[in-house]
Amino acid sequence: MIMSMTREKIAITLPEEQVAAARRAVAEGRAASVSAYISQALARRTAEEDMAEMIAEIYAATGGPPTEEERAQARRELGLEP
Repeated sequence: MIMSMTREKIAITLPEEQVAAARRAVAEGRAASVSAYISQALARRTAEEDMAEMIAEIYAATGGPPTEEERAQARRELGLEP
C-alpha cells in the first residue's frame, strides 16, 4: 500500500453495489476506510496495466507470445510435466 504519497480529495459516483462492497470491506476489517479500499483497487488496476504493457513489450521484442512447443518445453524444464 502506498502511504507516503500526497493525497487529494475527489468526489466520484459509483454503483451502489460497489459502495456496499467497499463498506463491507471496512466493516470486516479488510480496509481501513472506503478511500483506502478504492485506493487499493486503483493500485491493483495500475499494476495490472503496467504488467500488460511489459508483456506487450516482451512480445514485441521476441516476435510474439510463446508457441505451444515453447510452452511445453518450459513446463518440462520447470518440472510441471512428466
